Amino acid sequence: MHAIVKPEAQPPSRATGVALALRLAWRDLRGGLRGFGVFIACLALGVMAIAAVASASRGLTEGLSREGRRILGGDAAFSLIHREASPQELAFLTSHGAVSTIATMRGMANAGEKGAALVEIKAVDAGYPSIGAVTTEPAALLSDLLAERDGVFGAVADPVLFGRLDLKPGDIISVGAAKLQLRANLVSEPDKIAAGVGFGPRLLTTQAALRATGLLQPGSLVRWTYRVILPAAASDEAALDALIAAAGTQQREAGWEIRSRSNANPGFQRNLERFTQFLTLVGLTALLVGGVGVANAVRRFVEAKKLDFATMKAIGATGGRVVAIHLTEVMLVAALGTAIGLALGAAAPFALGYALQGILPLPFEPTLAPGELGVAALYGMLTALVFAILPLGRAHDVPVSALFRDQIEPDARRPRPVYLMIFALALAGLVSVALVFAYDQRIALIYLAVMAGIFLLLRAVSWGLMALARALPRPRNPSLRMALANSHRPGALTPSLVLSLGLGVALLSALAFINVSLTRQLTQALPEKAPSFFFLDIPNAESARFDAFLAEQRPGAVTERVPMMRGRIVSVNGVRAEDVKATEQAAWVLDGDRGITYAAALPEGSKLSAGEWWPADYKGEPLVSFDAPIAAGIGLKVGDTLTVNVLGRNITARVANLRAVEWRSLGINFVMLFSPNTFAGAPHTNLATITPATNASSADDASLLRKLAVAFPSVTAVRVKDALEAVNTIVGQLATAIRGASGLAIAASLLVLGGALAAGQHARLYDAMILKTLGATRRFILSSYALEYAAIGLVSALFGVLAGALAGWGVVTQVMKIAFVSDPTGALLAATAAVGVTVLFGLVGTLQILSKAPASHLRNL
Repeated sequence: MHAIVKPEAQPPSRATGVALALRLAWRDLRGGLRGFGVFIACLALGVMAIAAVASASRGLTEGLSREGRRILGGDAAFSLIHREASPQELAFLTSHGAVSTIATMRGMANAGEKGAALVEIKAVDAGYPSIGAVTTEPAALLSDLLAERDGVFGAVADPVLFGRLDLKPGDIISVGAAKLQLRANLVSEPDKIAAGVGFGPRLLTTQAALRATGLLQPGSLVRWTYRVILPAAASDEAALDALIAAAGTQQREAGWEIRSRSNANPGFQRNLERFTQFLTLVGLTALLVGGVGVANAVRRFVEAKKLDFATMKAIGATGGRVVAIHLTEVMLVAALGTAIGLALGAAAPFALGYALQGILPLPFEPTLAPGELGVAALYGMLTALVFAILPLGRAHDVPVSALFRDQIEPDARRPRPVYLMIFALALAGLVSVALVFAYDQRIALIYLAVMAGIFLLLRAVSWGLMALARALPRPRNPSLRMALANSHRPGALTPSLVLSLGLGVALLSALAFINVSLTRQLTQALPEKAPSFFFLDIPNAESARFDAFLAEQRPGAVTERVPMMRGRIVSVNGVRAEDVKATEQAAWVLDGDRGITYAAALPEGSKLSAGEWWPADYKGEPLVSFDAPIAAGIGLKVGDTLTVNVLGRNITARVANLRAVEWRSLGINFVMLFSPNTFAGAPHTNLATITPATNASSADDASLLRKLAVAFPSVTAVRVKDALEAVNTIVGQLATAIRGASGLAIAASLLVLGGALAAGQHARLYDAMILKTLGATRRFILSSYALEYAAIGLVSALFGVLAGALAGWGVVTQVMKIAFVSDPTGALLAATAAVGVTVLFGLVGTLQILSKAPASHLRNL
């Protein structure tokens, strides 16, 4: 008798198990990607948004860095306010390289009967531009265009000035006491970005012309910038750092504002980084919203693979092996969606550069950014794992019979701890990536907390809605009764619809609340009696005559006038301004020069929040009053010391008090306000405002500007309405960009909504076939489904509006630091549209189901 000896079974190695899972997953995918369309689209959309924003930002950053010398006009720039460099300071700069000089200030261009307009004057030397080229229309040599002819200086101007005053090349305007002939339109200047945003069009002329205007008075708000080009043999970073360090030690009292070619416009760079973070978070929102679509697609995938799961378990496959194979399959599909998103995101900057060629006033260099694309890929794969692991993990312990019964009586058991751990680790990884690569970790943390809160809130809403539907009495109307039952039945669409619809409405509502709050802040939040004009550079000697002029031109108007200078904070409590750890909201006060004044009494629009005001006849050490929130942001309190550089002198003052300033009054107020003895005898000009008794027309304002330009050619007038319109234009452009980026998240919401409805189509097919066999009419089925979708959509939309209002309130009050306006009009319109879209999508799917004959499906149910 012989026995068959079976070889001892050897457990498969881990490597063999991974290879087997990969091989089986790949074999299964060869059958096609049916059911994964929404999955791939959601991932591709989110990854594309993140990759495109990061790549475009990298292109701008590299362009700014590569073109730093052209933007700055040299390797380093040294700026002074109010005054020119002394012979010793100029000798120091010329000892390190070739020096070119420009002067910038505001002035009034007077075109006689055609009117007067505020202009941003830029006076250049004979060597301008040292780097790059100026483009004019018609094209000509800049030296010829700016040359003096018969006592008239040449100038080129922004086309906006020509349009505003109805001028043409060859016309003559007055600026101060000088006559300037506009000889061409200024199309572009190589160093435009370095100058920042101005309130008027550019007027480019010579320094001889500027001196002839008479605008250069003691205390005038003029900025002199000295640009140094290092010798070719000593132009590396070490030589540049040595120059900047020497300027800080050898010219300590100069009060330079220094910029280098590697940081030509630090303010623009910071704003770019902030905006990039915001758009990245919008892209992440699209990805997280799409994650709901990923989860729905995976649930649908699990439902479609029930027979495969059951067969594999029936022939001995372990639950872990089943999950591993199909998780590998899902992640391969996720890799495909991520790759599509990366390809589109990487191509976006090149398409943007081509589309905006010659339009974008920035040195944009489209480039492939492997690091940024890697981060976007990490976002995509982690999001897919977070939303896929739990639906797949449920299949581990579900018995074969339960898998077959799952549609009628879903198994409610939780996934094993190992899958919960994988979910937790993937979620922690996603949060870590969002925080590590964020420009501002605080904003990123707030965003993540808000998104988590919205997810949990909407999940609780779906559970609560199902519990309420289960507890309500059964209505007599058959359509209502069926709609109510469908909303809490096993496999109901309620959780998916509430989550996908609620997230979309929450995002739209948040944007609506932010937009209305920002608009109201810039328009309707103005005081009833706001100043109509600000007047700059009023000479001290003519201040009384100026007051009389305004009284004559605007009888009954309220005029306010204060002395004004510009100063730069050098140190706080002995710590250099560059080394002070300031908050994001207060850091701007340490960057560059700021307007300062002195006063014997507390100005209107200010209230003391700490300390005491100095006596009117105070004669002691210099004292300063500081804006309270800004002081807190730079670590300044009563009794501390502050050093400012004014007119080339360092002045140290003690903080006497802190003020709460009502900036929205648009009255005259300053962050720093000194005791009168601090600047006794210092040359300065005056700043004034005029608040009319009655609103003046545009024609009256234009007449005032013309008369002012004749009577006081050195005084610059800024019309408040024009300034607000300039700000509104910038805000409007930002809002358009934000809405466009947020459209990706809305598109993801629509994809998720469609995917959720498609995922429930099999169950709806089952119901519809049975109902039609039992005699139900199309009208009955359509009405019951429409009621179900409308009820779920309405509840989801209302909670989305509430969540959006909460998120909008957080952004408006905590980030923007402005008043929140609770106008729900935009949010309710978004909610109404969302409910309509839900019902429409649902009924379109239902009509497709009802078009099928019962006989062809009943045998397969």
